[in-house]
Amino acid sequence: MSITIIKNILLFIAMVLLQAVLFNHICLFNIAVPFVFITFIMRLPLSININLLIALSFFTGLSVDVFSDTQGMNALACTILSVLRRPVLSLYFPREDDMVFPEPSLASIGMSAYLKYASSMSFVYCFLIFLIQAFTFFDPWLLILRIIGSTVITFCLIFGVECIIGTRNEKGL
Repeated sequence: MSITIIKNILLFIAMVLLQAVLFNHICLFNIAVPFVFITFIMRLPLSININLLIALSFFTGLSVDVFSDTQGMNALACTILSVLRRPVLSLYFPREDDMVFPEPSLASIGMSAYLKYASSMSFVYCFLIFLIQAFTFFDPWLLILRIIGSTVITFCLIFGVECIIGTRNEKGL
């Protein structure tokens, strides 16, 4: 097995378990919920086949749904997020040939592009998951507050995770 496949399997297991055991039980002010497991989707190599990417993203969301009892909402949001991953990345880093490593990370695309990429992906996911969950615009202020709060906490935790695993992984290569 390739070292990239092993790293991605370990990242998948770690992110889903952390989300299920720790982050699903955090809800700041009954508004903001961190969704750190999307780090797995964000860090998948760009060379991966789109069908495999969608399947892996769906399976990731479904795994979190099983532990969260959210009836497929995470699976739907993760599937849509996987389709939007490359267009969002190309907004901030249009030259994929200049990447140092095959996956979008802090070390491969740089600090500025990664911060924009991570914040955009966090916003897209939080927007999708809360819109799917609410399925209505009945209380738009609460919906906006939940999206913004969860985006901020998700982005901060994703950046922290990236700083921890990114430096360790890229130094080893």
